[in-house]
Amino acid sequence: VQLQASGGGLVQAGGSLTLSCAASGITSSSIANMGWYRQAPGKQRELVARISRLGTTNYGDYVEGRFTISRDYARNTMYLQMNSLQPEDTAVYYCNAEGSNYFRGREYWGQGTQVTVSS
Repeated sequence: VQLQASGGGLVQAGGSLTLSCAASGITSSSIANMGWYRQAPGKQRELVARISRLGTTNYGDYVEGRFTISRDYARNTMYLQMNSLQPEDTAVYYCNAEGSNYFRGREYWGQGTQVTVSS
């Protein structure tokens, strides 16, 4: 099972980015929850957003309506649309998947994609 994260980059404050996380080696029906986490230098990894197989979402408090998480089950891909980015959003963003069915109890991480927001 592999999670391939992409879409990071350098953007000015107030700008937007869309991150993608493509899953392979596992079907979308065997993934329970997917999520985005981020880790800034010197800080702990924290939840950005999470989406269940049924589409239920939850976000970190600091998101404040700026980010939207979604899943394309046909493409087995998760997205994170980020708007109104601020310098404090600078971090490496990691995607995560929790398995179900045969993959129950297993957790997978992508390699991370760097997001840098300049002021």
